[in-house]
Amino acid sequence: MKTSITKLEAILWSIALPGFPQLLVGLWFKGALLVLLEIFINVMSDFNLAIMYSFLGETKKAAGVIDYQWLMFYPCLYMFAMWDAYKIASNEKEKLSYLPFVFSAYFVTVGLMVSPKVHLFGAFIGPIFLPMLFVIPGVAVGFLARAIVIRFTR
Repeated sequence: MKTSITKLEAILWSIALPGFPQLLVGLWFKGALLVLLEIFINVMSDFNLAIMYSFLGETKKAAGVIDYQWLMFYPCLYMFAMWDAYKIASNEKEKLSYLPFVFSAYFVTVGLMVSPKVHLFGAFIGPIFLPMLFVIPGVAVGFLARAIVIRFTR
């Protein structure tokens, strides 16, 4: 068992499965809880099946199998687990480091909610790829909000 992890390691393991970085550093209860919640939400929402259909180019089929009510819990759990892992890996206390994660969770949730109606260049993006695209503006707005707040609260 490792006693510490790097920020990059924390983020990459969290992307693989929320809770893995917590397990790596010996936070057994928190790590197991995050993994179990991820699996529970994943199963209840048929997320893996929708991912499979999306990667096969069958985005309408993905939208048909997904349970949006369950999947809407996923972005917040995912981003919280990622932020927690990042925080664990940070040696220094970073001011407002949670903002990019929080805004990403908000944006991805909105992306999921609007995904049944959005077509880009005539193509239906679906409930997997459109929310993934919403991570980009979420992170950008989070970093911008963090920079503004830090600048004006010195």
